[in-house]
Amino acid sequence: MNVGIVGASGYAGGELLRILSNHDKFKISYISAGTSAGEEITSIHPHLINFADRKFESTNIDQINKCEVVFLALPHGESAALIAKILPDIKVIDLGADFRLSDAGSWSKYYGGTHAGQFTYGLPELADNASKIANSSRIANPGCYATAIILGSAPAISAKIIDGSDLVAVAASGTTGAGRTAKINLSASEVMNNLVSYKFGGAHQHTPEIEENLSALGNEKVQLSFTPILAPMPRGILATITSKLQKPFTTAEAHDLYSTYFKDSPFIKILQPGVMPQTSATLGTNIALLQVAVDSHANRLVISIAIDNLGKGAAGQAIQNANIVCGFPQDLGLDLLSVK
Repeated sequence: MNVGIVGASGYAGGELLRILSNHDKFKISYISAGTSAGEEITSIHPHLINFADRKFESTNIDQINKCEVVFLALPHGESAALIAKILPDIKVIDLGADFRLSDAGSWSKYYGGTHAGQFTYGLPELADNASKIANSSRIANPGCYATAIILGSAPAISAKIIDGSDLVAVAASGTTGAGRTAKINLSASEVMNNLVSYKFGGAHQHTPEIEENLSALGNEKVQLSFTPILAPMPRGILATITSKLQKPFTTAEAHDLYSTYFKDSPFIKILQPGVMPQTSATLGTNIALLQVAVDSHANRLVISIAIDNLGKGAAGQAIQNANIVCGFPQDLGLDLLSVK
């Protein structure tokens, strides 16, 4: 199938190129990159040497409409302007935020501007989501933090063993999560040997996305207190999620609950007791590593989850969704082990 990538000069776009270059069913026929049009792909992605003879093209709707599957890896707010021009029979996986939220008020509060609507939410591991994705042609790929926190919370919320109004998450992410635009606070001199919180006090834009999807799972309102942290590494997310238990529960029971919930999910790995998730063990993969425990002293469930923010948090998950939409095995082209 002919595939197009719009916004291929960014980190997620580069990861799409890397993974798709070895995909058995997808042929990359169109690679565009706005202001980088005409530049050699390897001038921005030097590791992608198999694209050494290709240049980024301009964003052109006629070229987009020649594709069968299109990945939109654009800054927030840009997909909505483009989507109306894309033919309805073309399958679209949008890696931006434009179509993730159902609530227009939340969009206005966290992003600003006009709410464009909602696509099918592309987190296949949630109950019934894989079948919804398979029957859709427009998919909103989840945010990276949202992927980690929703996956880490979903089994407990679904089973109603925790208080969803008391969900607390602290998550550290690598610098690629902030995009490729040059910023002083993301320079190596500022980032190295340093940890810092940002969008402090409930201001991060993934908060409503997480609350909406978890509330739907448990059929009751979920309220999240979320603190993101910038970590001195290029890629990866490590999230710690806690909530007060609603009933007596043990660590062994929690481990069984999570293992059962994700038993048919090829990319979700519940680690053996005592083994903790590490971001380096997910590098370059579409895998999520989880560990759970009950803090009996505080009567809280504690979840640790690690993903690659460019893998399961972006490009890997987008390809997983495209596989499902096109009727392929969801792990096709994604059976990658960490490069650690």
